[in-house]
Amino acid sequence: MSREQNRQQPQIRADDRDNVEPICVRIAAAVQLTGIGRSTLYELIKAGELETIKVGRSTFIRYASLKRLFEKS
Repeated sequence: MSREQNRQQPQIRADDRDNVEPICVRIAAAVQLTGIGRSTLYELIKAGELETIKVGRSTFIRYASLKRLFEKS
């Protein structure tokens, strides 16, 4: 197998695309998904209620963390 073939991304079948959850979402997407305000999201992050990942200057919230937040309620 060549290096080129090793670098190929795994393919998701069309049937599975609707069932795939994101790993992380940006703050703006989290606001839209949850209906929680941007400031409140940042407060939850500061309080340790939501797990974040920084990539460069972008902040991502782990999708599983958002789901857990609503499972507590």
